[in-house]
Amino acid sequence: MRDPRELSGAWAAFQQHGSAPPSPALTGVVGRYWWASWDLRGQPPYRQLLPPTPGVHLTFPSDGEPLLRGVHRRHFHRVLSGAGGVLGVAFVPGTFRRFLDAPVSSLTDRTVPATTIFGPDLPTTGMAAVDAFLADHLPPDPTGDEVASWVRRASTTPDLRRVDDLAALCGVGVRRLQRLFADHVGVSPKWLLRRFRLQDVTDTLAAAPGAPVDWAGLAADLGYVDQAHLSRDFAAMFGEPPTTYAARY
Repeated sequence: MRDPRELSGAWAAFQQHGSAPPSPALTGVVGRYWWASWDLRGQPPYRQLLPPTPGVHLTFPSDGEPLLRGVHRRHFHRVLSGAGGVLGVAFVPGTFRRFLDAPVSSLTDRTVPATTIFGPDLPTTGMAAVDAFLADHLPPDPTGDEVASWVRRASTTPDLRRVDDLAALCGVGVRRLQRLFADHVGVSPKWLLRRFRLQDVTDTLAAAPGAPVDWAGLAADLGYVDQAHLSRDFAAMFGEPPTTYAARY
């Protein structure tokens, strides 16, 4: 049986979320700071579904050491219990390579202790302290900045579905695009375009919570063969069909 706390936004009764922009020194590298807190005292643990995001995240959980989470290509879960919280840093896709002595793909689908990348002087609490630390340890990366601009173009260009079309839009060959994405983004251009296409589904749900959705029409608009094709693709990445996912909100 499904946890009733998953339905109709009931999870908001024990969770709070917020976000803030970075300082000007980190604009274009850090997309946002985010935080979440929960209080489940007197309740059973809650299995939180987390959808995939195309950027690297640095997190500071209240119950453990700082962690660095690479791009996860599929959904994953975190079990929440008791009272706690987490502060997170969402890096702009394409920009984290400057902090890493390896391709960003080496972090894909992995979570590692953040001190292995940033060293033992990484602050453990406080958004201002983390912001100052990152600003003081910010090497230039012109190639990463260019790749980040390609990701932005992919996210804002309607009906962009094919890797060769993205390569043409960016003025590079397909193989170079794929190589630079592995190095700087951590995932393939094909995965990224798929993720942005499915983002259109979640955006549609968020725009009118609870409103009826023309799933067949939406599938056609997004280039899927039919609604079943959309449902299978969505479930593979988000962990459940879009109609089930919509019930959360």
